[in-house]
Amino acid sequence: MRGSFLSVFLVVMLACSGAAFWGAYGYFKGGELQQAGARLSLYRSTVDAELERFSHLPFVLARDTFVIETATGGDPRRLNARLATFAERAGIDAIYLMDEQGITRSASNAGRPDSFVGQDYSFRPYFQAAIKGQQGQFYGVGVTTGVPGYFFANAVRDDTGAIRGVIAIKIDLSDLQRSWQEAGERVLLANADGVVLLASVQDWRYRSLSDLTVAQLSRIAEARQFGTQAITPLDWQPESADTATIDGQTLLHLQTRDLPNQWSLHYFASDAQAITRAWLVTGVVLFIAGTILISVQFQRARRIGAALRRSEREEAELRAANERLAVEIEERRSAERRLQRTQDELERAGRLAVLGQLAASVTHELGQPIAAMRNHLAAAELQGQGGTMLPRLQGLVDRMEGITRQLKFFARKGKQEFEQVDLRDAIHAVLELMRPSVDTQEVTLDITLPDHPVMLHSNRLRIEQVMTNLMRNAVDAMVDCDPRVLSVALGQDNDAVWFTVGDTGHGLGDRDLRELAEPFVTTRESGQGMGLGLAISSAIVDDHGGRISAQNRDSGGAIFRVTFPKQEHA
Repeated sequence: MRGSFLSVFLVVMLACSGAAFWGAYGYFKGGELQQAGARLSLYRSTVDAELERFSHLPFVLARDTFVIETATGGDPRRLNARLATFAERAGIDAIYLMDEQGITRSASNAGRPDSFVGQDYSFRPYFQAAIKGQQGQFYGVGVTTGVPGYFFANAVRDDTGAIRGVIAIKIDLSDLQRSWQEAGERVLLANADGVVLLASVQDWRYRSLSDLTVAQLSRIAEARQFGTQAITPLDWQPESADTATIDGQTLLHLQTRDLPNQWSLHYFASDAQAITRAWLVTGVVLFIAGTILISVQFQRARRIGAALRRSEREEAELRAANERLAVEIEERRSAERRLQRTQDELERAGRLAVLGQLAASVTHELGQPIAAMRNHLAAAELQGQGGTMLPRLQGLVDRMEGITRQLKFFARKGKQEFEQVDLRDAIHAVLELMRPSVDTQEVTLDITLPDHPVMLHSNRLRIEQVMTNLMRNAVDAMVDCDPRVLSVALGQDNDAVWFTVGDTGHGLGDRDLRELAEPFVTTRESGQGMGLGLAISSAIVDDHGGRISAQNRDSGGAIFRVTFPKQEHA
């Protein structure tokens, strides 16, 4: 009877364990897929923005008077120098002008061993599309240089509207691949034929996701798209809608085809963390089931002992069993608390994943307008227009691009460029940016800066982001107060550099800085802020080895102090 009971109980425990594991695995796997989807969306926006960044440039160059003059028979030497200067400033691999037969007449690399001048590119698809009046776009390995890149091309027309040549640019996409590798991601970008163009794993590059037809191979060979590289199938196989096996390893797999040229972006992620958490939940279930078994067995033993003997020995054994049960119950409660912490961490990760998607969306929406602004500024510079406003507008566009770069890498820490920064210049730049808000709300400025430079080895854009967050919070805190005075001071001691931002608002109230710096905590009304300003600022200050403090002022309002250790740099 007892053996039968134990057998049934073990079978039930085994079934419950299996159900608990797969149920928990499905739940945690969903969280991993949500984060993977956010990363895929971010990388898709990055690829899309990189392609859109220079897409308008050939259109602008095709209308340049120097380009038209050379295409209609003018001396190419002046255009060679002009294209070289423009390519260097714009960060483009090459710019070159071809005649109607595809022969290069002028190029930014003219006079170099790898010069395009005199080369025939009529076989390239981008030339064939542009000579017909369309914009040509093409990814391939350079015939002359052997270096892969992405090509844009537009037709050059004379005063009568007749096509007299094709202007083309070549851009390098290797920075995208390098960023994937540095982040430790597994990502690949494939073209419409299923050939991998870029990949975080070098061995995946120029491999096909499926067998290519004879027609596809022939078209690739005619365009010399991949030079002499043999296209072999990649060792991968989709297993389900969200998993795939690649190089013998089964991983989570998500893909998107929402890219130009019918390209597809594939993202692979490990499910090891989901499996670990599922085993943890299964262990908790087994622990609870074991506790129930012990409790049942104990109750049976007590009833049998009460019926057979009422001895002191049984009472002592019963007390010992109670003590063991109390210890096991405490261990169960501890396991439940660990499970609750795991669930809280998953919820926070989900909220940050949604924030990553928002950052990707904002980056994508801002990418095309910024690229268009830069192209118009480039056109104005080529045509000698803009006057003294041009450098100032160029600076604003650079700053907007810097902000979008911060959004692109929101989900990970990328490399930061540190330099010696005079904090006085940073404060002046932030005050200039805050000028509209200060004037609109009639805020009085109280600025105290030393006469000598206050240098800090730092990332200027991120330090300005901290200053902007603190000053904007100070201005917002004084909306319904009078007087409204924004106080900013800067200084340095023997071993530290510091600046303060104070206001005459309502102060910090009952909250301290640690609570206000938590993500998604805000004192503003609903819809007026996300509660991330102080959290981001605290993270930036920590990255620079500094600290931030805050306190209420005796005269009303609050004051924030940011201190950095002084460092010596060559």
